[in-house]
Amino acid sequence: MLGTEIKVGLLTGCRDGQYAFGLVGAMISKGLRLDIIGSDEIDSPDLHANPQLNFLNFGGSQKQNAGLARKALRILKYYARLIPYAAAAEPRIFHILWNYKLEYFDRTLLMLYYKLCGKKIVLTLHNVNAGKRDSNDSLLNRLTLSFQYRLADHFFVHTNKMKRELVEDFRVPERAVAVIPYGINNAVPNTELTNVEARQRLGIPNGQNAILFFGNLGPYKGVEFLVAAFQRILTRNANCLLIIAGKPRGGCEKYIAEIQEAINSFGIQEQVRLRIEYIPDDEVEMYFKAADVLVLPYKHIFQSGILFLAYSFGLPVIATDVGSFREDIIEGKTGFLCRPADPVDLAEAIETYFASDLHKGLDNRRQEIRDYANARHSWDKVSDLTLSAYADLLKGAQPEKIRIAVQVSAPEKNTEQRVVRPHADNLQTEKRT
Repeated sequence: MLGTEIKVGLLTGCRDGQYAFGLVGAMISKGLRLDIIGSDEIDSPDLHANPQLNFLNFGGSQKQNAGLARKALRILKYYARLIPYAAAAEPRIFHILWNYKLEYFDRTLLMLYYKLCGKKIVLTLHNVNAGKRDSNDSLLNRLTLSFQYRLADHFFVHTNKMKRELVEDFRVPERAVAVIPYGINNAVPNTELTNVEARQRLGIPNGQNAILFFGNLGPYKGVEFLVAAFQRILTRNANCLLIIAGKPRGGCEKYIAEIQEAINSFGIQEQVRLRIEYIPDDEVEMYFKAADVLVLPYKHIFQSGILFLAYSFGLPVIATDVGSFREDIIEGKTGFLCRPADPVDLAEAIETYFASDLHKGLDNRRQEIRDYANARHSWDKVSDLTLSAYADLLKGAQPEKIRIAVQVSAPEKNTEQRVVRPHADNLQTEKRT
């Protein structure tokens, strides 16, 4: 078995346990041995019971309500443990899923240190340049990203569009970049809870159309357009409920306040349920099983893990035509698409869905959606591609030596095209984190 010959250090950045669990589970099934660098958020009894895994809890508690001094201390402790580990670690490959808290340090000095320690570096990029997505890009951000990308040996991205951006904006060799699917979330519990029971727990009356937004809240998510679209829908169909569930991203307090103000100004408070906080894993299925549809009104994204989380519960998705949603949403079969930043078109897409055969026959269509997602986004497929890249690196198959030259392109203008939505659609994926 190929994996038995390889040991890898998996650096999780102490977050996104759902992605890490899926990847780890698939990799150990192929015989791979792993050092997992994580925190309490990533820790699990399963990670200590398998002799192939060595879990190193360098991050400890990552609770956000800790004081500033405590947060600073745990960051220092993390790096104080990581740096000597890297020098003595057995794995020749370090696979970075996320950087830790000091992004610029991780991208530059820490990357250089790993290379001096003789490590081959693999990066999984969930975003090529999150600063561009969040409209806060800067020269320093692009310089440090370029530095990290110049030092890495291999890259995993989730879409061809991400690969193009990485190659064109950061001059990364095409042959160093592999496109791998975003694995289906298998960390969130999926019990025998039924749709009827889930709706009862959330107090949703039978026959009411439940529209769900789920995930971290930030300006690029476009929730304000969903609120405006929902207000428009209510003028024609009052038998609808909008659920917005998820925690705010850091520094987004003003954005959340603006959403709440819009709900109040539209006078739709009675038809909107807000749960603006982190949703524990054991409560996630309740929302996805109670809902009739998930809506992702994003202004910008590459791919979203939330989309595939919905698919894992057989829930259709209505999404804006940004990023790679069109590649993953089959119109009329797994969901519908609409134009970004257009509440009128979003309202029409939602109304089209509720009038469609997809919604009318949803009980019978859920398994089809699950099967579609599992066929395209299985962790088995992800692990095969990942192991192959590891083996090539250890054989010295990396095509060219990485130079520490820094090339930076200016941020691109948003070139998203307005789409005329035919009445048949397509779907996509994003991260809960």
